[in-house]
Amino acid sequence: MSRAVPLISLIAAIGFWTAAAVPAWAEGGDSAALAAAMKNATATLQGGLKASEPQGTPISAKFEIEDGKLQLSVYTMKGNDFMEVVADPKTGTIAKAEKITDAGDLKEATAQRAAMAKAKAPLLTAAETAVNANAGSRAVSIVPELKDGQATAEVTLLAGNTFKKVTEKLD
Repeated sequence: MSRAVPLISLIAAIGFWTAAAVPAWAEGGDSAALAAAMKNATATLQGGLKASEPQGTPISAKFEIEDGKLQLSVYTMKGNDFMEVVADPKTGTIAKAEKITDAGDLKEATAQRAAMAKAKAPLLTAAETAVNANAGSRAVSIVPELKDGQATAEVTLLAGNTFKKVTEKLD
């Protein structure tokens, strides 16, 4: 009986970490589909951050599968307004920009604005640092957060079919 408990704990831990490794923005949690879709994307997350700047300061960005199609979504802030800027994943050009009105999205954007208020470096710098430190990877998402009062950015990288999360300081 005592051997069963560690085995059950191990199985539970593996299940937890496997689920945690699946990017939340992959429709249905299908990270394989996101990785496959990314193979056809020529735009970069960094390019999307730059392209979104006319709409405001970028506060997060991610490649995601929306309605079965890959897109690059960047949240920006300008004054008290939040925008979602959607870029074409092949060209990096802005396809649309609209004000964020969904309560859940506004809550995320507000938390991201709080983290960026303490940041001294832009998200673009953190994304470039993460990619440069992980040869063969490309940035798939970047989300700022406050950890112990310090601004950091969680960068999700993709190399082949493997996702990896790294933390970059924003100060």
